[in-house]
Amino acid sequence: MKLDSDLQSIQEVRNCLHEAKAGQKQLERMTQAQVDAIVRSMAEAAEAEAERLGAMASEETGYGKPADKKAKNLFVAREVYGSIKDMPTVGIIRRDEDRRVWEVAQPVGIVAAIIPSTNPTSTVIFKCLIALKARNAIVISPHPGAVRCCLETAKIMRQAAEKAGAPPGLIQCLSQPSIEASGELMKHKLTDLILATGGTAMVKAAYSSGKPAYGVGPGNVPAYVHRSADLAKAVRLILQSKMFDWGTICASEQAIVVDREVKARLAEELKRQGAHFLNEEEKRKVASVIMAGKGLNPKIVGKSPQAIAGMAGVSVPPDARALVAEESEVGLDYPWSVEKLSPLLALYTVSDWQEGCRRCVELLELGGLGHTLGIHCEELPVIEAFGLEKPASRIVVNSGTTFGGIGATTGIQPSMTLGCGSFGNNITSDNIGPQHLLNIKRVAFGIREMETPAEAEAVHSAADKALQTLQDQGKLGITREEVLKIVQSVLTELQFK
Repeated sequence: MKLDSDLQSIQEVRNCLHEAKAGQKQLERMTQAQVDAIVRSMAEAAEAEAERLGAMASEETGYGKPADKKAKNLFVAREVYGSIKDMPTVGIIRRDEDRRVWEVAQPVGIVAAIIPSTNPTSTVIFKCLIALKARNAIVISPHPGAVRCCLETAKIMRQAAEKAGAPPGLIQCLSQPSIEASGELMKHKLTDLILATGGTAMVKAAYSSGKPAYGVGPGNVPAYVHRSADLAKAVRLILQSKMFDWGTICASEQAIVVDREVKARLAEELKRQGAHFLNEEEKRKVASVIMAGKGLNPKIVGKSPQAIAGMAGVSVPPDARALVAEESEVGLDYPWSVEKLSPLLALYTVSDWQEGCRRCVELLELGGLGHTLGIHCEELPVIEAFGLEKPASRIVVNSGTTFGGIGATTGIQPSMTLGCGSFGNNITSDNIGPQHLLNIKRVAFGIREMETPAEAEAVHSAADKALQTLQDQGKLGITREEVLKIVQSVLTELQFK
């Protein structure tokens, strides 16, 4: 009997989970050295295949640039791997000898990984590395528009892992992804944790599955340019960030918010460095292709400025690096104010940093709560105000937000999955790593006896008498708390003799 495609995809999920479970039970018994050798082999294979996989991703999805897809793959293979390679994830990983507590790492089991079409190969590499580093198996559910490149990436990761001694079955990738398959994967009894990167609906489904889940919200990232900023540097960093893979990383800038005092100079610098400003008619035409219904038009995602302008019937120079439109309003009725995932930038003008704060919050509230905010500024009090007040989990200072948010140009943990915290209805505000895919157990030794109320009163009474005696003797350089600790220590020693 021939099964319907949805039934076939559900059966594939179940088969993958059972194979993954068998492999994970073997991986769980491996040593730290064995696990590290497996992860190193995977990273090396990803580095060797970075260019080919990047080209596959760009060709299949139609998003971004092959060279930048390669760069993302290399970022994971080098920077992410470098940040996790020495991380302890097996056995006792920390010993606090003062508090007599040991921390023991245990894998969660099977990770269900939802993969977006915007960053497919780099996200597969990333999630495979952190899952196996924490001794978990992984079942990958690719976006339907990125199946071939995800399957190939998973195959490379699996072969490299098994070459280094990993048990078979640890890395699985669905070949027939569907809504039904994703639902089955996220809710199946063998799935232990969900790592979801995708649209809002997918993240909500992950959190509604009844399983522990790390979801990633959208990133409508504003970049505030303060009057003290180095304007030439700020523009260079913003354009470099925005142009990278044609804006497909969710941490890329979506709007520039600039102080009026330096707005004219900023605009000139943007033009000098290759940004093309649209007039009101051109702005309206491009706005008409940004949205499709109530959501972002997928046809503009990861496309060049020239391709997007062509869709809108607008002519722009062949060397235009980004399209800029001045905007004064925020909301779904103003398409330039939404997350655009393409080289389109809205430009807002504000009177000072306080108004800049309010405008940035409005943009975040529209669709980027908890994600990322950029600020270009040389005045620390202003930077501190942005860091303290803004509902964003990453405040990137004097760097492009694409690279700063993922930890390529900042000291944040390198990652391709960026939590948005409770601001964005996520469980964490961290950049996700292997530590989020572990259960940490505590072995805690008794270090004190629980006192009865009578015993506690007697100890405090003894401490007060001792303190009074010391004071009568003119010894005033000791506090009551110090005396109390001495009395408690003496009584504890006597109790155990």
